[in-house]
Amino acid sequence: MKKFWVLFSLFILPLVFYIFLSKGIYKYSNLPILTEDVLAIKQFSNDSNATFSNNLSIVCFLGNEINTAKGSMFNLNQTIYKRYYQKPYFQIVAIIPEASKEQYKEAIAELSAFTDISKWNFIYTNNSNINNIFNSFETPFSLNEALYSENAYIVDMELRLRGRKDDEDTKDGKLYGYNMKSVATLKNKMKDDIDIIYYQLKKSAEKEKRRKREI
Repeated sequence: MKKFWVLFSLFILPLVFYIFLSKGIYKYSNLPILTEDVLAIKQFSNDSNATFSNNLSIVCFLGNEINTAKGSMFNLNQTIYKRYYQKPYFQIVAIIPEASKEQYKEAIAELSAFTDISKWNFIYTNNSNINNIFNSFETPFSLNEALYSENAYIVDMELRLRGRKDDEDTKDGKLYGYNMKSVATLKNKMKDDIDIIYYQLKKSAEKEKRRKREI
């Protein structure tokens, strides 16, 4: 029995660890692109910071019913924003009907009372623009009558919608958006997928440094 455990620790355990590590590396080297060419938001705002380009954007469509939107906004803030807002490129883009701007002032003030909201970008635009932006994501979802979506979406630096193609909880395996009403989904799925993108960025930067050294 002692000989078995010695052999196990010397050969089998390292092999199991290697297989586990290999699967982890595979996971962290891929996060599927679900949609190319998401519509740029820059054309809809006078704010110079309002752009998807060169940013890792978490996009939400909050609609004009503030009571519905507040819960989603605060869940996203607590679970995702506070974890990543100090990282490079990160931002949250909240797209809101322009007629609701005054209505949102109190909610944003509440948010800023305990959070540095400098990486929250609130984009106010007309209903037609909101629908056009949302439709460019090419998801199987639609906005409700209040122009609200319960999902938040990941848009990368090249205006591509990122998500999953092997999600166990969706019918066809594709996960286009992350339910803001579910803290578990934000914590266990969106957080993991954002980490994958940052891992990719890190590996790309390391590869570029090696390339420059070799020149």
